[in-house]
Amino acid sequence: MSLRHALLGMLAYEPSSGYDLKKRFDGDLGEYAWHAPHTRIYPELAKLADEGLIEVAGEGARGRRTYAVTDAGRAELRRWLFTPQDEGPARNVQVLRLFLLSALEPDDARQLLRMHADDSDREAHKLSEIVAALDADATPGEPPQFGRVAAEFGLRMHRARRDWARWALDRMG
Repeated sequence: MSLRHALLGMLAYEPSSGYDLKKRFDGDLGEYAWHAPHTRIYPELAKLADEGLIEVAGEGARGRRTYAVTDAGRAELRRWLFTPQDEGPARNVQVLRLFLLSALEPDDARQLLRMHADDSDREAHKLSEIVAALDADATPGEPPQFGRVAAEFGLRMHRARRDWARWALDRMG
């Protein structure tokens, strides 16, 4: 994923200032999906504007600019979302660690699996609270709020990871 597409997506959802975008990256988006410091956000906004993918929709106090996605920006976001991502061979540190689990002593392997189960359970609990809050603010018949679909994915992923760790513990005896 690229920062430019993250910004296009957020601006397609809702016009925002660089400060507003930074707050999103500091929140759930940064914790669960993609982190970006302000030192990367503002230069990327300038590039997107130069390319005609976003435009200044308003200016406020102290030079604060609100950006909105253009039709060209929406088309680029759509193109990126529908293009299969060929990022080369998979590199997933978590899965690599699981391949190497058998290199540990059995007690250490069980301890690590318990840690996976507990961490996933905690994350699932946090996400279930986020999902509940988003659902409480939802308007029936309207599309899901920003992040709602991703939060559901994360919730289900952490529950599956927890269940897998418990399954692996049972198999180890």
